[in-house]
Amino acid sequence: MEQWLTYFSDKAILALNAVAVLIIVLGALQALIGIIAIVVRGRPPHEARAVWIQFARWLVAGLTFQLAGDLIETSVSTTWETIARVGIVAVIRTFLNFFLERDLEEVRERQRQSPVAAPKPGEQKPS
Repeated sequence: MEQWLTYFSDKAILALNAVAVLIIVLGALQALIGIIAIVVRGRPPHEARAVWIQFARWLVAGLTFQLAGDLIETSVSTTWETIARVGIVAVIRTFLNFFLERDLEEVRERQRQSPVAAPKPGEQKPS
């Protein structure tokens, strides 16, 4: 029974870590393309903030899958190294979530404070 559990746990850990790597790589590529587009088009630097916020979301998602794999690993292997790794990933994920939420709240607040867009030519201003 223990061999069966170890075998499937190892496969699940490998799959979850692969998903985590894939998510982080896709997020990094998206961020790279977004930043290059901003630089090439000469867009204002504040537009890069949206790219970084989206990248942070990708990182949180990737770290969540990595944390899931590490949690499974702790159920099979109870070494201090494994427990420390789970703790470190959990702390990193918590800090990323905290700062991401703070940044998102700042963006929402700016959107609330921004004036209503002017009507296009030929359109009437809403009352």
